[in-house]
Amino acid sequence: MRATTPSAPGHGHRDGSGGAGEAPYPFRQFILKTHSRCNLACRYCYLYEGPDTSWRARPATASPEVRAHTARRIGEHAAAHALPAVSLVLHGGEPLLGGAGPLAALAEQVRAAVPAGCEVHVTVQTNGTLLSEAALRTLGAAGIRVGLSLDGGRAAHNRQRVDHAGRPSFRAARGAARLLAAHPDAYAGILTVVDPLTDPVELYTSLLALGPPALDLLLPHGNWSSPPPGIDAARGPDGGPTPYADWLCAVFDAWWQAPRRTTRIRLFEECLALLLGRPAATESLGLDPFTAVVVETDGAIEQVDSLKSAYEGAAATGLDVFAHSFDTALGHPGVRARQSGAAALAAECRACPLLTVCGGGHYAHRYREGGGFTHPSVYCADLKKFIRHVAVALDRAARGAPGEPRPAPVPGASR
Repeated sequence: MRATTPSAPGHGHRDGSGGAGEAPYPFRQFILKTHSRCNLACRYCYLYEGPDTSWRARPATASPEVRAHTARRIGEHAAAHALPAVSLVLHGGEPLLGGAGPLAALAEQVRAAVPAGCEVHVTVQTNGTLLSEAALRTLGAAGIRVGLSLDGGRAAHNRQRVDHAGRPSFRAARGAARLLAAHPDAYAGILTVVDPLTDPVELYTSLLALGPPALDLLLPHGNWSSPPPGIDAARGPDGGPTPYADWLCAVFDAWWQAPRRTTRIRLFEECLALLLGRPAATESLGLDPFTAVVVETDGAIEQVDSLKSAYEGAAATGLDVFAHSFDTALGHPGVRARQSGAAALAAECRACPLLTVCGGGHYAHRYREGGGFTHPSVYCADLKKFIRHVAVALDRAARGAPGEPRPAPVPGASR
């Protein structure tokens, strides 16, 4: 299971000049691992197949004590920083392994803990195989929206999403998507991991058929020491083919040129916003401070799971909700590095004309064994090509270039 980090309400904006001496930005997104096991064995899963095996020693479910302390700590943090809203992501593993009722109860626990006037936006991220009509009713009644992890609208797209016996999970996941499409108020969207071996437009079209209000297109987690499929780490930041950019550009063109846009794609919207000089909050682009934190099933406070794709213990802080506040976690060196803007980037990134849009790419993708995270993204060449492609499309639309298809309105672009 992969975490999605939608734009947190009330997020601040950093201009790229930030440094370690600045006051930390408060956490606004709290990812709670309600269940640390998964009923699927996706072949690309960095969490269960990657270098960090800490999940093996953790309890399968978060205890009532962990849930209560987490709710109280979130309430303390929201009060201390006068946050108008926070985002709570109920995650795993597969969170529905613990049932929908406990998830609904946890959402109410957190809402009761935050100060008056602070909204709590709750989502659950699921593979969909356990989502039923009854579970969706329970979640919906608790004001919980559902995000679905699915790699396409056809079985062929989901060949890597199998159970522990190697059986495909697509039939159940497609049923979940159809169920969610019939309950749009509870449908948060679909999260998809980019596979450059698939036909990009075909896959995009198949996802649209499932009626998602939003799509999150994520690059597979990899780094310079463990490169993603199709990337030769020896090429360096500027050499070699760009299979991920080529894939994203094809989907962007289909989305941008559509006569009617029916879904949002966060990566595209954030890239457009950044090119227009507007604030954007995404883990993959821009220099805005990262404000998400994880609580594991044993109460450990950790940085986001994506860091676990780098090495054992990369996400650990040594803190927990029983003995430490989230303000204490803000002082952790890893958290401060994630919030220090351009100061945390490699020299070649700081000198790059795309700095304020790219932001160095995803933090986990910058890792190199023996050299830490002060490197360009392993997707550097792909990011440059993709951002420039979007910039050209935006410029042509702004100039009304002859023959250029008129793009459909971009949801949220007026912010």
